[in-house]
Amino acid sequence: MSKKELFGLCPYVTSQKILTGKWSIYIIYLLSQEPSIRFNELQRRMPEEMTHTTLSRQLKTLEEEGLIERIEHSQIPPKVEYSLSEIGRKFEIVLKALGEWGNEYITYLREKE
Repeated sequence: MSKKELFGLCPYVTSQKILTGKWSIYIIYLLSQEPSIRFNELQRRMPEEMTHTTLSRQLKTLEEEGLIERIEHSQIPPKVEYSLSEIGRKFEIVLKALGEWGNEYITYLREKE
């Protein structure tokens, strides 16, 4: 059975496909910290190597996957905000576990030096 055939059947393959973007988990983490964030604020919080195009592409993919919502406010100047969708908020428990594991791994790396 190929990965394509396992999508939607195997929770690990499905999760891996949804979170393929290099920055997707970090973007979801940032969005979990506030109810909604504007594009420019998200870009300021990203590492320096994150380009406008890359962030835009990652946000579009996360929106297509249903993990985030894009809210357009009709005003001048235009205002667009991003927030976690309902299914995206359910990922917060995974973020917490990843954060705990990440801290343990950082400790492991330091002890290894």
